[in-house]
Amino acid sequence: MTTLHLPLKREYFEAIRDGTKPEEFRLCTPHWAKRLEGRKYDQIILTLGYPARDDAARRLVRPWRGYIIKTITHPHFGSDPVQVYAIDVRAP
Repeated sequence: MTTLHLPLKREYFEAIRDGTKPEEFRLCTPHWAKRLEGRKYDQIILTLGYPARDDAARRLVRPWRGYIIKTITHPHFGSDPVQVYAIDVRAP
């Protein structure tokens, strides 16, 4: 089974967990292109930081539903519009 691991900051982890954030963003960089483009995963594991292996409260497992490339403006990436991979992280 292939798994994409995405460690997150608390605010984003909690928003995804609560269902208010349907997508997780990663900048369109060579680093993320290599991990996403042309790849298929079975699942995504979203973690609050880097938890211990047995800390289930700080892990969310979602099915892989793919991504789209979007242009967004977000305070985390600065004030200018940037291209991102918008990874679908909605609950099943």
